[in-house]
Parts: sequence; structure tokens; C-alpha cells
Amino acid sequence: MSLYESEDPDMTTDLDTPPPAPPAGGDPAPPLGPWRRALRGLASSPAAVLSGLGILLIVLAMALAPAYAKYVAKTDPFRSGLSAKIMIDGTRVPVMQRSTEGLGLGVTPIGPTWGPQYFLGADNQGRDVAARFLYGGQNSLFIAGAATLLCLACAALVGIVAGYAGGAIDAVLSNLIDMIWAFPVYLLAISLSIVMLGKSFDFGPIHLSSSSLILPIVIIGLVYVPYVARPVRGRVIAITNSEFVLAARALGIRPSRILWRHILPNVATTLIVFAPMLMALNIVTESSLSFLSVGVQAPNASWGTILQDGQALLYSRPVVSMAPGIAIMVTVMLLNLFGDVLRDILDPKSVRGR
Repeated sequence: MSLYESEDPDMTTDLDTPPPAPPAGGDPAPPLGPWRRALRGLASSPAAVLSGLGILLIVLAMALAPAYAKYVAKTDPFRSGLSAKIMIDGTRVPVMQRSTEGLGLGVTPIGPTWGPQYFLGADNQGRDVAARFLYGGQNSLFIAGAATLLCLACAALVGIVAGYAGGAIDAVLSNLIDMIWAFPVYLLAISLSIVMLGKSFDFGPIHLSSSSLILPIVIIGLVYVPYVARPVRGRVIAITNSEFVLAARALGIRPSRILWRHILPNVATTLIVFAPMLMALNIVTESSLSFLSVGVQAPNASWGTILQDGQALLYSRPVVSMAPGIAIMVTVMLLNLFGDVLRDILDPKSVRGR
């Protein structure tokens, strides 16, 4: 009797069973990679689609700021308009109107016209609030996005080096992260901003003035590094102690190849999950610093500086402060909503209740 034959002729073995037939229509589809699964998951989520479209519309609207100022508002939002006049219903009306409160002394900026010029009214310098709102949003999104990329890059470098190297290097970097973490975020950011305000920096041919947008980018990007570097370090330690990395080390594979082929791809998902939520946090931080006059400096504008401009007009022209405030709230809400869906897709273990 053959080794592969059964004593009972009515019985069959696994070797006698024919392989399952492929599904109709050809060969079975290959399994999807993690990034394609993530894209498919985002596309199938109504929350992700709606929030992503909302973020895209906000970015496009802010990008059209120069066109709006030149062809629609026909004004320079960075030049004082105290003596400017505009046409409303065939009548030339001054932008700064005589005050009707108290003794009637002083002037009050014109309110929203809901027309091409001064759609949201004017600020206390006679500048078009709508045009400044778009330019300010452009700077706020740029600063928040660049600070997010800087923070993720620095956190990835610190977390990967500390987690993979271990030993004394890990101890030094971990203690440095803990020292920065010990400072309250806003206190540290305000302190750095005050130190850098009023100074210029020269790095070879590169000159940075106190009004450069690079300074708030660097400040905001650095203060949040510990909050990302610690999870990255923990993730790297877990991957470093996994079987496939230990096997790669035993085979004599170079550390640089292990980092590039095994560590970095597994850490990338963690960084991507942090990106939208970190950008939302950076928008709030930038607006707070600019509102306190230690963020974006004149002649530049941001949503935070427009909030500050509207503080004195809160009772007479509240729309000056309401417009950037609503924009910050909506943008942060959309980024957090998109980030929650992205986290659930790329890091399903973190979903509550599972």
C-alpha cells in the first residue's frame, strides 16, 4: 500500500482533494497594500470625503487671495485706507465714518457692504477685512503646514535614533525630550518668540528678519517635537525587538538597510496619523501667538492678527473678529475629523471598543 493511499477506499486525503477553482473571470486579485487600503478606506468614509473636500475648498479660497484683492476688492489690504471712499448705491461713502456713539467724536470703520468692495467691512485702519482675511488664512495655513512638516521630521529623526540606538544615546535624547516636555507649550513658545522678536539672523547668504514667517514656523514646529517623538520612539523600540528585525540583524544586514526597509515604513503610518491633528493644533497655536503680538509680525497678516485687530471693534463691528474666529473653528474641526478617520484606518488597534 502506498504511503499516500488510504485503507478505506471511500476516504480521501488532502492530497486527493483538488485545489479550489479560481473565481470566475480570471485569476484572484492580489491583496491590497497598506496605502491602497488606506486610500480605499478614506474614499469609502463619508466623514473623510466631506472633511477632505472642506479642507481643499478652504485651501483653494486662501490661495485666491491675490486675485480677490486685485480684481474683486480692488484694494491693497496692507495699505491704510483712512481717507478712502467707495461707491455704494451710486454714492461715494467714506470708509471711515463719523462715530455715532457718545459725543460723536472719532470715526468708525464701515460695516459689511456684502458687495465686491469691503465685503466684510473695514478694520480700524480702513483696510478691507475680506482681503486681509484671505491673505491671513494663506499665512496661517502655510505656517501650520510647514511647522507640521518640521515637527514630524525632527520627531522622526529623534525617535528613530533614540529607539534604534538605545543605550546612552537613547538616555540623552529621552532626557532632552522630557526637559522640553516639562515646559508648558504656550509658555515655551511665547518665551522663544519674545527672544527672537526684534532681532535678525544671518546664516551665510540667508537673512531672516523679525517679520519673517520662518521664525514662527521654527518656534511652533520645535515646541511640539516631544509630543510626537515619544510615540515614535516607543514604536521603533517595539519594531526593533520584533522577530523580523532580529532575524535581519542575525543575517548581518546593514543597520542603514534595516532602518530604510523595516523601521521607517512602519513608523510612517504613525507620522501620517499625527499630521492632520498636529496641523490643527498648529493653527490654534499660531493664531494664539499672533493674537498676543508674538507671532506673525506686520506687514504680514494671519487669522490671529485679524482677531487682534477686531478686538477694539468687537461691539461696533464684530464681523472683523468673527470671520477669522469661525474660519479657525471650521478648519480645526475638519482637520480633526479627517485625522480621526485616518487614525481608525491606519491604526485600527487604537479604535475604542475593539
